[in-house]
Amino acid sequence: MTKYIFILILIQAFFAQAQRTEGLTHKPDTSFTNYSAYLNAKKKFPNIVLVKDSLPPSVKADKGIAYTSIDGKMLLLDIFSPKKAKAKRQPAIIIIHGGGWRSGNRTQHYPLAQRMAQLGYVCFTPSYRLSTEALYPAAVKDLKAAINWVKTNASKYKVDTGKIVILGFSAGGQLATLIGNTQPGIKAIIDIDGTLAFIHPQSGEGDDSKSVSAATNWFGYNKTERPDLWKKAGALSHAGAHTPPTLFINSAVDRMHAGRDDYMEILSQNKIYTEVHAFPYSPHTFCLFEPWFTPTVNYISGFLNRLYKK
Repeated sequence: MTKYIFILILIQAFFAQAQRTEGLTHKPDTSFTNYSAYLNAKKKFPNIVLVKDSLPPSVKADKGIAYTSIDGKMLLLDIFSPKKAKAKRQPAIIIIHGGGWRSGNRTQHYPLAQRMAQLGYVCFTPSYRLSTEALYPAAVKDLKAAINWVKTNASKYKVDTGKIVILGFSAGGQLATLIGNTQPGIKAIIDIDGTLAFIHPQSGEGDDSKSVSAATNWFGYNKTERPDLWKKAGALSHAGAHTPPTLFINSAVDRMHAGRDDYMEILSQNKIYTEVHAFPYSPHTFCLFEPWFTPTVNYISGFLNRLYKK
């Protein structure tokens, strides 16, 4: 019997789909930037204003700090914090950029980090390996390493390790919710238009009919080849009694928050605080522009104030 099982395993291994590596170009994909998003969104929303990087006088920036090394390459993060730090340690917000797991960079949310630092939070914007360089779960491992770095250096930056918040936009939102549900010590999650489930009736991820999709490039398999991998990467598969309070801020593009309602139902069943705010008639990239940026900041601030009673 053992012999037949071994033969069956060999047959399955032989016919198993090989992981796709053509997306590993090892060259930066610069197709998604705040400005390119602005030019695209402006076609439909001509009155939007791109929020620019502008360091407020009350905020200090520490940039280009290495938090880990992978195969000799340093992964960096930037820190925005109040210049006049209070004696009491403050909550930390780890802000994860979007870009389809393939493009984008850690400067994407400098304006958000600066605004939240003005309000007293210590904000970290880490880089992570994108799908041009490494496949899933490399990005997850990188960001968990960043969180551990923040905890290790909490005293230096006056961070309250009991109040670590993880926030992400788009692909960053997916990563934030996944990590928030699988990494101990995260006390709150803020998901800005990031999917909760890759394989879900509402999901638009994995359409390879015209070109290889962002998700397929990230996993190295399409969703029929490795559905187990695609399901495991969605926060919905991990949500439960341990899930931190979660804030959702969403655009009018429903497919960008697939699985959200199911996730919220799980939190409700476990009496875990959750909020959702959506902007009607808004693009997926709404949080990068006015008139949505300031309300987004206000929603984040209000949510954290309710959690931490600031």
